[in-house]
Amino acid sequence: MLKIFHNPRCKHSRAGLEYLKSKTDDFKIRLYLNEPITKDEVKEILLKSNLEPEQLVRKQEDYYRKMLKGKSFNTDEWIKIFVDNPKLIKRPFVVGKLKAVLANPPEEIDKLIK
Repeated sequence: MLKIFHNPRCKHSRAGLEYLKSKTDDFKIRLYLNEPITKDEVKEILLKSNLEPEQLVRKQEDYYRKMLKGKSFNTDEWIKIFVDNPKLIKRPFVVGKLKAVLANPPEEIDKLIK
């Protein structure tokens, strides 16, 4: 089963969800802004996507520009930042058993579906 980390207010996230729905019904929607994302979920996204924490950051967010821009953080610090400020995580992420993708563009989801 796939899991999509979704924000219904985001057009990219909505597009990813619609694309996912067109490909499969074997998925769960995780509204990570409504029920807080956990450290383990962030670690799972990082591990399965093979991305560095800085690659997950939405740099257009005010919080990033005012508080984080130009500073260096290690992975554990980034994970805490993402847990405390989930809006900073790019979206939507779709997580499968062994791999995760940023579904922007939505066609990236094809990498998880056989």
